[in-house]
Amino acid sequence: MMNEPPPAQSGRRFRLTRRGRLVLIVSAVVVIVATAVLVPLLLRQAKEEKASLLIPEGWRASQVYAAVDKALEEQPGTTRKAVGTAKLTLPADARGNPEGYLFPATYPIDDKTTPASLLSYMVNTANQRFGADRISSGAQRGGVTVYQAVNIASIVQAEADTPKDMGRVARVIYNRLAKGMPLQMDSTLNYALNRSTLDTTAADTKIDSPYNSYERPGLPPTPIDNPGEQAMHATINPTPGNWLYFVTVAPGDTRFTAGYREHQRNVEQFNANRSSGGSGR
Repeated sequence: MMNEPPPAQSGRRFRLTRRGRLVLIVSAVVVIVATAVLVPLLLRQAKEEKASLLIPEGWRASQVYAAVDKALEEQPGTTRKAVGTAKLTLPADARGNPEGYLFPATYPIDDKTTPASLLSYMVNTANQRFGADRISSGAQRGGVTVYQAVNIASIVQAEADTPKDMGRVARVIYNRLAKGMPLQMDSTLNYALNRSTLDTTAADTKIDSPYNSYERPGLPPTPIDNPGEQAMHATINPTPGNWLYFVTVAPGDTRFTAGYREHQRNVEQFNANRSSGGSGR
């Protein structure tokens, strides 16, 4: 059975009552006011979410200074100059140089942040992390001061290819220091030459610099970067071993040895990989 067709619609136009018009007007005002309040709030919230500065592990102080200048829209060199007036709480051995104590982390910034205040924040964070009892106890076990431990950690950060290798690199450093051997780390030369490269020449190893660990025994005068917690943990808990040498012959393949002849064979493989387009340390 078919249904009857619906009645034809009349041509009447609907009109809002006075109350309906009032409700519509009030609703429109509410929307406008809410928009006026919420949009600036959301924009400010989005701006605040972006207002932070990430300092990665292993950055040198020079890289941190440049990043702070950029984040705070300062002229290049402003943050470096602020180091002298920031009244940073550094160990006496640092002699006012914050290298090693610009702790890697994400730091909030706003319109009140200054280069000096941000540097202080980083150094205070480092003091909190490095000032823990486990750090001082670990450094004492290794026969070094906390500042020297930060120094070692900075080399570990620069030299280790993986977190797993950090403890073994730290052990090589301690073993060499115990034997009075020069560290012979390319990372310290790179710091002296303000570069990052795997290509160290014989001429590089002869440069006159306190950071030339091929010529100078012991640790360099300051850390060579700003290490993270993993590198510091490896430094105070080095992997047991008698290694004196290491070389990364290929990515993920770092070989640690106690004998020079075996190390030379590994270096030959490293050079062969480099010649064939591979990479290594």
